[in-house]
Amino acid sequence: MARVLGVDLGERRIGLARSDPGGILASPVGCVERSGDPDADRAAVVAAARDAEATVIVVGLPRSLSGREGPAARAARDEAAALAAVAGEIRVVLHDERLTTVQAARSMAAAGRSSRDQRDRIDAAAATVLLQSWLDAGGRP
Repeated sequence: MARVLGVDLGERRIGLARSDPGGILASPVGCVERSGDPDADRAAVVAAARDAEATVIVVGLPRSLSGREGPAARAARDEAAALAAVAGEIRVVLHDERLTTVQAARSMAAAGRSSRDQRDRIDAAAATVLLQSWLDAGGRP
């Protein structure tokens, strides 16, 4: 079975996570540091998906707690469309990411990581929470 790549679009970093081949468990992969060149950043994400042998890229859709979509959600939709344009055969889907960063930060704090340690890992952890949510909701490659 194919893998899935989860993507958490941060301002400074893009967090990445991938599923196991069975599509059951998500694990952090790392981050793509924002370069200032959106095309290069997209190419790096697609390269990570190809390296992971992913057939799907799941991009977090930041909605408000009420479920409404604001400017950040519109930006995520635009970014997902731009990723899809360069991803070729890899399908790009959006998934609600409400509270994924909060949940990731709490999990890391519970594991004893200081907030300084969390900065460089929080985006990958948020991508992992996002991807696990998508998998648990029945998402399949």
